[in-house]
Amino acid sequence: MTSVSKFLARTGVAIGAGAVLAAAPAAPAVAQVDGRLATVSVERALLGTSGLQTAFNQVSTTYQAQVESAQAKQDELQALLQPFDTNRDSNIDQSETAALQASPTFQQIQTLQGEVAAIEEQVTAAQVYAVEQVLIQYQTALSEVATQQQVVMVVSPASLQYASEGADITAAVSSALDTKVPTVAIVPPQGWRPNPRSVQVFQDINRLLLIQQARQQQAAQQGQQPATEPPTGR
Repeated sequence: MTSVSKFLARTGVAIGAGAVLAAAPAAPAVAQVDGRLATVSVERALLGTSGLQTAFNQVSTTYQAQVESAQAKQDELQALLQPFDTNRDSNIDQSETAALQASPTFQQIQTLQGEVAAIEEQVTAAQVYAVEQVLIQYQTALSEVATQQQVVMVVSPASLQYASEGADITAAVSSALDTKVPTVAIVPPQGWRPNPRSVQVFQDINRLLLIQQARQQQAAQQGQQPATEPPTGR
């Protein structure tokens, strides 16, 4: 299996900028769009499918022992690294590396790092493979929904400053994907190579899940806070 981590390490977008000076201001060009515009979030569309949700749950169950093993090894690794973190910034910087490399535990640390990385890569590969199977059908599902709802242009919600109620058709795309990809496998075939686009969408889904988790925790904390009585006036 090709290393998924190599794809994760190669993500990034190069942005260029330029400026044009004109002798006199010109009338702005206005794009005329005849028909309905809509928005779709790719990561929400995929995460909203039953197939991908079931696959992610299966990964959690199937690899539970490996994940627990990786966490135990990670805890052991942190305990071994802690004495070398002299400035207590939870990071081994360049000034602390020499002492680490000269330590008799350095070989053990390297072994643990390799074992943790191997387990994490195995779990990530299963998740990316699941995402890729749904993503393959995304464009077809989007086209079908756009045709059914007479949408002539679809943009990302992140690129809009305003959209009226009902402009988002993400849920409809999720439903269309469910009919096309009702089930998703989590075991990549021999020789499978993850598509960079699949890796990027997987990362976007992970960020979305982290945001949702943070909001849920915040809501739970707010719900646990005792209600304060409003100040009384005279």
